[in-house]
Order: sequence, then structure tokens, then C-alpha cells
Amino acid sequence: MNFSVPPSTLATNPTLAVLGFKRQLVYHLHFWAFIAVAPLVMVQWQQSHYLLSALLVLFGANALLVIAFLRFRGTYFLKGRLFPLFAVVCAAYSTHINGHAGLYWAYPAATALFFLLPLREAIGSNIVFVVVMAVVSFLRFPEADFWRITFSLGLTCLFAMIFAWLVGKLQQELTRLATTDPLTGCLNRSQLADILNGQIQMRERYERVSSLILLDLDYFKTINDQWGHLAGDKVLTEMALRLRSRLRESDQLFRIGGEEFMIVLPETRQKDADVLANQLLTSISARPFQEDIKVTASASVAEVSKGETWSVWLNRADQALYEAKSRGRNQVVNAARPLPVVGRGAEDMPDSASG
Repeated sequence: MNFSVPPSTLATNPTLAVLGFKRQLVYHLHFWAFIAVAPLVMVQWQQSHYLLSALLVLFGANALLVIAFLRFRGTYFLKGRLFPLFAVVCAAYSTHINGHAGLYWAYPAATALFFLLPLREAIGSNIVFVVVMAVVSFLRFPEADFWRITFSLGLTCLFAMIFAWLVGKLQQELTRLATTDPLTGCLNRSQLADILNGQIQMRERYERVSSLILLDLDYFKTINDQWGHLAGDKVLTEMALRLRSRLRESDQLFRIGGEEFMIVLPETRQKDADVLANQLLTSISARPFQEDIKVTASASVAEVSKGETWSVWLNRADQALYEAKSRGRNQVVNAARPLPVVGRGAEDMPDSASG
């Protein structure tokens, strides 16, 4: 898991914002775990519990490593998997030699696992945790205490699991709401820069080309004026369904304006994207929407060029779409490739479009 995310990006990308909150959670849990455990090292050493003191030192060292990796490298050291190992061993051994004084630390440790690990790993770790603590309690305490400890620790883990599961579902739903258009279910502009940058990186590193299609409905205002906004919303919803039915699983469909859609096509040359764009326009005009609303669309196609930014790439497509509109609509225009320029000034070269 990589937590290295610029703050400016967190502000505009909901998915990365959730990742940023997880980073803070992991950071603070390990920080306060270290603060809590550090004094116990000396306490156990003074009581001649040298092995437990050494285990607590390892626990604290792991916490410091997690904190250091988060702060300086933006990564989660060993994905947090040493925490449950040390938590189980330390809590079980401390309970064995210290009785109830060691048992009390098992509850916060078991709860913390659900915030530090993926849910399935946390469940598995806690099952092991409860079983180990049950065995130690059975050997160390009277039978009545054994049952109380086992059930109370098990219920604590169960409640923490339910809470973590619900929080995870809430995060997924909030992310979905923040990253998709509520009317059509398409991705919205919050994901646009990241996805286009991802395709640019594939182009730069592995010479894998990608193309995008901009598609805009013709005279959509007339639809709203003549049939009403509810009919217009139904047209947009059906439009998204028609477009999605022609796309691959790897393709990504955006709604980036009122009646404007964008399709990102990984591993696709411009000529192949042009074929798809023409097929999409044909499928749009072939049969009416809502039984009697005839719709056409204009489109543009642009293949990413080496060295250009996502905004330049999108701007080339946008200019080509404007040309498709000015030529009479209901057609596809291919964006002209940027001319290679030696030296400075390449970024300032004007873009042009050709059919």
C-alpha cells in the first residue's frame, strides 16, 4: 500500500482522500501504541521479565519503523503484518506471567487490528488471537474466569469487526457517490486527471498508446425545451447504457458535462478509436430515444502523444470536437497530432484539428 499522496491531490480525488485518512489512522495508532508500550519495557525489566521486555522492544521498534516509513517513504512497512504477530505474542505471554494485568492489553490490541489490516486479514488474526488467549486463560485462571475472558474478548472482536465492516462499506459508498455521476453512473471529472495521467505514464514508460473519444449530443437544449428536462435526463441515461454496451471492460466512460461524454480507450490506436466512434454515432442515430426522440451526436478522437500533458491531450480532442460541430454535426473528427518541435517552445505550439 502506497500512502505517498500530495495534499493538493487529496483535495480533488475522493479515493486518494480516503487513502490519506487511512494513513493518518495507521500513523496515530502506531504512535500511541509506541507511547503506551515504551514505559512497560522498563517496568517488565525491573520485574525481571526480560523476555517480555525484549518482545515489547520489538513491538515498539516495529511501531517506529511504520511511522518512519509513512513519514519519509510514504509506504506501509510490511503492510502492518508485524503488529498482530507482536500483539498476540506479547499479550499472551504477559497474561501468562502477569495474570489479569497482562490480559487488559489484549482488548485494545485486538480492536486495533481491524483498523490496521484488511478486513479478512484482521478477522483471521483475531481468530488466532482469541484462541491463543483462550488457551492461556484456561491454563492460568479458574474456569469461570476462562469463560468470561473468552466470551468478552470474542464479543469485543465481533463488535470491532462489525464496526470496521460498516465503516468500509460507508467509505466505498461515499467514494462511489463522489466519483460517479448520479444520473448516468458514469465516472465524473474528479477521476479525469488521474486516469488520463495513468494512460500517459503507460505511453511514456512502455510505449503503450491510448486514445480518447469526446462525444457531445447535438442540439440537446432542443430536447429539454421540447420534451422537458425529465425526458432529457432519460435520454442521457439511455445514452450511457448504449455507449457502455459497446465498450470493453477496460474502457472507462465519463460524463464530463451536461450532454458531453468522454471515453478513455487503453491500448487503442487512433484509427481503431475512430472506427469505434463512428459505430457509436451510428448506434445513437439508428433508433429513437424514448420511442420518438431522435438524437444525433458529434465526436472527436485523439491518441495520446509522447511528452504531452493530460490537459493538452484533452484540449486537442476538444478542438477536434468543436470542428465536428462547425462542420455540420453528426460526424467524427480526428485530432491532428502535435508537430515535433526541437528545443523550447514545444508546449506553446498551437493545436489544430483535421478530419
